[in-house]
Amino acid sequence: MKVNRRTAIKVTAAGVGSLALTPDFFAAGESAQPFGAEFKNLETLTTGEWWTRGIGARTQLKGRRRRASAPPMDVPRDQVVAFAVYTHQDGVLKMTAQLYPLKPGEERLAKLEFKRGGKWIEARKSEVRYPGWYAHFRVEDWDNSIDLPYRVRHGAKAMFEGLIRRDPTDKNEIVVANLSCNSSNTTGGRPEIVANLRRQDPDLLFFGGDQTYRHTEHTAGWIEFGLQFRDIIRDRPAVCIPDDHDVGHGNVWGESGKNSTLPGSADGGYKFPVKYVNQVQRQQSWHLPDCPDPAPVDRGIRVYFTRITIGGVDFAVLEDRKFKSGPAGKIPQMGPRPDHINDPKYDPKTVDLPGLQLLGPRQETFLGDWAEDWTNTEMKGVLSQTAFCGAVHMHGGPKSRLLADLDCNGWPQTPRKRAVDLIRRAWAVHLCGDQHLAVVVKHGIDDHGDGPYGFTSPAVVNTIYGRWWHPLDEQPGPNPVPNSPLPWTGDFKDGLGNKISMLAYANPENRNDEQKRADGYGIARFNKKNRTVTFECWPRFSDVRHGDGAQFPGWPVTVAQDANDGRKVAGYLPKLVFADGKNPVVQVVEEESGETLYTVRTQGGRFRPRVYTKGKHTVKIGPQKPDAKTLSGLEPKPRSAAGELTVTL
Repeated sequence: MKVNRRTAIKVTAAGVGSLALTPDFFAAGESAQPFGAEFKNLETLTTGEWWTRGIGARTQLKGRRRRASAPPMDVPRDQVVAFAVYTHQDGVLKMTAQLYPLKPGEERLAKLEFKRGGKWIEARKSEVRYPGWYAHFRVEDWDNSIDLPYRVRHGAKAMFEGLIRRDPTDKNEIVVANLSCNSSNTTGGRPEIVANLRRQDPDLLFFGGDQTYRHTEHTAGWIEFGLQFRDIIRDRPAVCIPDDHDVGHGNVWGESGKNSTLPGSADGGYKFPVKYVNQVQRQQSWHLPDCPDPAPVDRGIRVYFTRITIGGVDFAVLEDRKFKSGPAGKIPQMGPRPDHINDPKYDPKTVDLPGLQLLGPRQETFLGDWAEDWTNTEMKGVLSQTAFCGAVHMHGGPKSRLLADLDCNGWPQTPRKRAVDLIRRAWAVHLCGDQHLAVVVKHGIDDHGDGPYGFTSPAVVNTIYGRWWHPLDEQPGPNPVPNSPLPWTGDFKDGLGNKISMLAYANPENRNDEQKRADGYGIARFNKKNRTVTFECWPRFSDVRHGDGAQFPGWPVTVAQDANDGRKVAGYLPKLVFADGKNPVVQVVEEESGETLYTVRTQGGRFRPRVYTKGKHTVKIGPQKPDAKTLSGLEPKPRSAAGELTVTL
């Protein structure tokens, strides 16, 4: 099919529609500056007459720091389908195919085919969008019980093949790979990581942000990322969420979509056009399951927070940058930048001001609803960009101590407490990246150890802004990890006053040596039978065939699901014995305050609720949500005297 300059085929996600004028459809030669003259530096490698600019075009991270060249965009025309990412949830398959830039006169359609009965059958056609050169496919009534080969095609010869995996509901252990911070200073492949991942065979890939650092050239950087990881992405679901560098920032406080005007963007908002921000999000995150509250934020910037269930493990996917307040103009500057605090006299309470946001009301509502809905779920986890604490002492260099960093999710402290409490209510762990320093912490909300566990993955390639855990007194905190090879575990407060318990950390040894700069990735193993989660942390150049000894010192770390709620137990309610032998969902509510303490899927046909105050409590029970039966006025007793109740639903 050919298109001319004035008329194009309008294509929906479901297939080909009617003829219509679509200005961006045939655009390679017509929209040399798709973001306007003010932003003519955006996407120069893939817009306008991009094929005339040569292989050696370079981009910048900041004014004085130049980066290695992006991969060539002008490839043989039978290779223009670079890669594809997908998920499926609740009977809907969503896929985004990323193409190399096309040339005038080339077809602007991509096709999705499935292999059934030994034959390739076309299922969908979709417009290749410009700028960005990507195509979306949505297939409803998806059967998630089968493996099905797929391929994305362009023209007669270009194609990318992979496998849509069935949902592994029969697996006892669900494996999640946790990756982030893929420095563009180191070009070429990531063969060591991909080879290890293929041996570990994760059920879900989680790319937590900074998939590329090519700030003004997202499409070229996203293609570069895809080339590096496509041999593991092609045959399993992947959650990709953009972070600050993906949208062209050093740091970003989205503040519900406002326009940022200060250097460094600490005033909150986005500095690049809405069209660019939305393009980045569409390329990286459109394929995620549908957002339950999809209304855009200010200026029309789209949202993508959602949930995805893999083999009975339910993950909330959060946008912990988009709604967060920017510090500039709201709190006094107490360091060289609005977001860096180095004043030893500062009181953390002075930066925890009323009205500041972290997840924002919409995501807090979503997270609360998610914590109570256990449909087809046995365990839960949370995926987001960065950590809910500042588990870092040195920033930028091994001697550059920083008291507090407002870019982390330890600030603002009050909404941070709300977020961590909502995670605790589901007995969920938190997986994230961003910090360039791998750690496992146990969050404290009111007391040390009363909150959930968090695992921050190392940077995939750690050449940009190193960080270190290094207490000033070089001593462990109270309650250090027994027999740990690491000297500084135990209970601490971060620079924002948040209580954290450090279980493991992986400091760079020498950032000038790629073998010693703590590059790597994480693995989280959700064991549904034992109700445990094991965190593994693998150096980039390790060999997983060598077993646990190849991991960073201090790992693996195994935690019990119920230990994500570490509050001191005041007593027990009667043991619940379920007459039908099934494992319903149980929610426990403190009656005086109305606070929901936790909602969990039971195991073994019985459950003994624990509580944290002496007053009366309500227990709600149901097959998938706590909505079928209510038991009120239950008072806690010592475990041996709590008795039991037989429950029939």
